[in-house]
Amino acid sequence: MRKLLAYPLTVLYCIAFGLTLIVFHPIQWFCYNVLGYQAHKWSVDVLQFCLMRCLNILGTRFTWQNPYTIPENRPLLIISNHQSMYDISPMIWHMRKHHVKFVAKQELGKGIPSVSFNLRHGGSVLINRKNPRQALAAMTKFAQYIEDTKRAAVIFPEGTRSKNGQPKPFKTKGLELLFKKVPSAIIVPITVNNSWKMLRYGKFPMGIGNHIKFKVHEPIKLNEVQEHSELIKTIERTITSAITQDK
Repeated sequence: MRKLLAYPLTVLYCIAFGLTLIVFHPIQWFCYNVLGYQAHKWSVDVLQFCLMRCLNILGTRFTWQNPYTIPENRPLLIISNHQSMYDISPMIWHMRKHHVKFVAKQELGKGIPSVSFNLRHGGSVLINRKNPRQALAAMTKFAQYIEDTKRAAVIFPEGTRSKNGQPKPFKTKGLELLFKKVPSAIIVPITVNNSWKMLRYGKFPMGIGNHIKFKVHEPIKLNEVQEHSELIKTIERTITSAITQDK
């Protein structure tokens, strides 16, 4: 019965989702080209709020647990596990005062209304996974941007999304580069739970009635840690130990 109900709700969601992206694309373009960065950021933040409301059609709920005060005058490296694309909008919305940017694969930089425009013009970085030289140069430039502007970079060290909630081993090269190039950063580990359930049946229908949970762990001042390799292991343990395996 649950899966049967998911079919009509998924159709309604897809209509709302598509219309939201289409409506916000010209809004983003106008804000970016006419009004500047702050207006463009505002349009992106409101877009994320609307995308979360679209997910409410599927009975999706969100919980954001953050007992910590995170300073706004320091660059952030937000490190998280990755379960689906539905991890992203809540992160941007709840961390919006920190000006969240992403490391994304090159393919996402074209063809998706609103999303591709923001990735190309909003300060995120697009990397070619098949071209290590390009990826290294792009990541280095991105790290300098985060350090200079004191904004926030979101990194998913697993490299790809977990389809069943089980965490994948962290890839360390990208983190090591960012740690080296953004020495004044505060590291913010986040654990995501239940996002993978949005695709439990595949792309259609979507999962319904899910409670996506985000847990922010204690921030770490990078300049107070000497051994980066051990720090990465600690962050990985912190994030993965809070992942629940309930079905």
